[in-house]
Amino acid sequence: MSSDPHRSRSVRGRSDDPRFRREWSGPGPDKRDPESIGSLLGQVVRRKGWTGRISGAAVFGRWSEIVGPEIADHCRPEQLVDGELLVVAESSAWATQLRLFSKQIYGKITAALGPGVVKRLRIVGPKQPTRSYGPRRVRFNGSRDTF
Repeated sequence: MSSDPHRSRSVRGRSDDPRFRREWSGPGPDKRDPESIGSLLGQVVRRKGWTGRISGAAVFGRWSEIVGPEIADHCRPEQLVDGELLVVAESSAWATQLRLFSKQIYGKITAALGPGVVKRLRIVGPKQPTRSYGPRRVRFNGSRDTF
């Protein structure tokens, strides 16, 4: 033990002072724990007005989850401009099938992302290769067979 009377008083005085009182964190959540990135990111998105853009980007990131793996294997979302989603199918046959089911696909997108993110679907087949080679070309409406 220390024989210095001032030392014992100063320690005793500090422990009684609420400024020097220690709080120990336990295994559970505490008010001093840092906030999660997810909760902060949501606040920033709402404050900046990026909610529509984030929802639009979710179409591309969650495409397989939204439309299902069977449909997602045969088409992909290409672009979203002013609420119109361009979907490119792997073949013209698949494009025709997807056009027949466009209302169901639109319903799935609306259910997953909310109304107003996608306002219209435009489903197209794959881009055909161009057959115009060289600097001079002749336009004609006949078949493209060469004899």
